[in-house]
Amino acid sequence: MKLGAFSVSLCVKDIHASKTFYETLGFTVFAGDIERNYLILKNGETVIGLFQGMFEQNILTFNPGWDQSANALDNFEDIRSIQKHLKSKAVSLTSEADETTSGPANFMLTDPDGNTILFDQHV
Repeated sequence: MKLGAFSVSLCVKDIHASKTFYETLGFTVFAGDIERNYLILKNGETVIGLFQGMFEQNILTFNPGWDQSANALDNFEDIRSIQKHLKSKAVSLTSEADETTSGPANFMLTDPDGNTILFDQHV
């Protein structure tokens, strides 16, 4: 099962302070809009998202259909296929993608330690 691009979405208190901190670690802004309280930063192939006021905890994010530079892939495992596989393994989902649709969709689950995992397909 191929999950797509991976990033960590960080719930930050002050996006400006967080941006400065991560830039000090060598990250550069890749996408997003600081005026809308979110930025995506990269350091090599490592991707983190800074999100202020959008969710309550950090989230592990997988993007089926994207590479680490957010380029659409020609061949990828559709999010609905990943969801069906996880459900067949009795993984409990906290939200589900509509399996009767195609294209962009998302679903979420929580790991045994309470970490939220988001599967978010944009293509």
